[in-house]
Amino acid sequence: MVEEVQKHSVHTLVFRSLKRTHDMFVADNAKPIPLDEESHKVKMAVKLRMEYGSVLHMPTLKENLREKGGSNTGDPYGHKQYSGNQGQELEYMITGTHPYPPGPGVALTADTKIQRMPSESAAQSLAVALPPSQSRLDATRTAAGVGDIYRHAGMSERSQPPGVPMTVMEAGGNKNSALMAKKAPTMPKPQWHPPWKLYRVISGHLGWVRCIAVEPGNQWFVTGSADRTIKIWDLASGKLKLSLTGHISTVRGVIVSARSPYLFSCGEDKQVKCWDLEYNKVIRHYHGHLSAVYGLDLHPTIDVLVTCSRDSTARIWDVRTKASVHTLSGHTNAVATVKCQAAEPQIITGSHDTTIRLWDLVAGKTRVTLTNHKKSVRAVVLHPRHYTFASGSPDNIKQWKFPDGNFIQNLSGHNAIINTLAVNSDGVLVSGADNGTMHFWDWRTGYNFQRVHAAVQPGSLDSESGIFACVFDQSESRLLTAEADKTIKVYREDDTALGKM
Repeated sequence: MVEEVQKHSVHTLVFRSLKRTHDMFVADNAKPIPLDEESHKVKMAVKLRMEYGSVLHMPTLKENLREKGGSNTGDPYGHKQYSGNQGQELEYMITGTHPYPPGPGVALTADTKIQRMPSESAAQSLAVALPPSQSRLDATRTAAGVGDIYRHAGMSERSQPPGVPMTVMEAGGNKNSALMAKKAPTMPKPQWHPPWKLYRVISGHLGWVRCIAVEPGNQWFVTGSADRTIKIWDLASGKLKLSLTGHISTVRGVIVSARSPYLFSCGEDKQVKCWDLEYNKVIRHYHGHLSAVYGLDLHPTIDVLVTCSRDSTARIWDVRTKASVHTLSGHTNAVATVKCQAAEPQIITGSHDTTIRLWDLVAGKTRVTLTNHKKSVRAVVLHPRHYTFASGSPDNIKQWKFPDGNFIQNLSGHNAIINTLAVNSDGVLVSGADNGTMHFWDWRTGYNFQRVHAAVQPGSLDSESGIFACVFDQSESRLLTAEADKTIKVYREDDTALGKM
């Protein structure tokens, strides 16, 4: 019986081949190619002849001779240099590839090939006859002499003689070309981050845990679930403190105010509620959305609440008066996520229409629309320190620069529906996906330094592996995830890991 060979798609085989090649060369990826002295000398000699052949016969200044310490040895590229009378101080010396006879009709011999300029006046007359030098064209810059070219030709591309630009004028006084080798491209080295490990699983909800938020004092956190309840948990112990009921459908967003003792929630019942945590009661409703409300955020400096909905709009509410200040229209499909910041643009939305919009809060209009994503944008996160943000979509995680949404880089590899993003001040970006996988990235370089797929809680189906929301606590030492197996999982950095990169 012939053993059946497992067939792979061409795509899989190509990908594996690519991965093998990458693994083979990854160690040398950022290293510049070692310089071969012999070939470099040949290259520079050819370059000298090709690019500077027309000026190699120009006089060498006596300062250059003094720097050589009076020794006239052949240069490394095989060009010979001759001195006139050794006993006399040289004013100028003619050197180069063009032999100079002393006069018309004189045969070139070893004695007559090179000779000293007879006088200073003759040297000046020669200088006047030469094409205009860079120093005459631009008083702030000086052209390098032939001696400088010889002396510095063999040095690396970044080294430059002190005070002398690495430039030389060609015979016509045209723009010069420099002896500069191209720098080898380098890969930025990612910062080392300790790996994160699961250390607590909190259960208590009877449905998918859809949203999570940590209060500003870092004492407790709040979750919203498909069981229609909002639960408040002690952050240190993981014990349940309080359950709030009032929503009549899945709770999709929760946030705790840093400016007042209020908790805001929204859900698929189209309701947006404000809870007073002193009385544990709803004190305000914000009516206006025509369909499920998917997310909300509070403005950090003014009493404004922003919500986003399946009705393709985001709404700005005055927290105290409950008035709808603006309805942000423009998206053509459900708006999945909204974020606020104090700087412009103050509101950022991501939508199932694949676009991200940056909004002008005062005018209530779009400032910029980013159309780079090819699939739904379900998650947006703002960096706590840099003026940048990231967006998550099944095609890619993309990083952007404020205020105009200039693209920075792609973070590729998390091939799943990304529901949530979180980032801390250390530059650890976390992406959580619908299939239960979580990837950890270095923000600056986009390096994926860890992948986690935690097991579902006992009694759950494997298909109930999914991360709907994740957030760092205020100390940024713990990461909390809201999951489809009805649990909240708490991760922390592994203190035993060794910091090597």
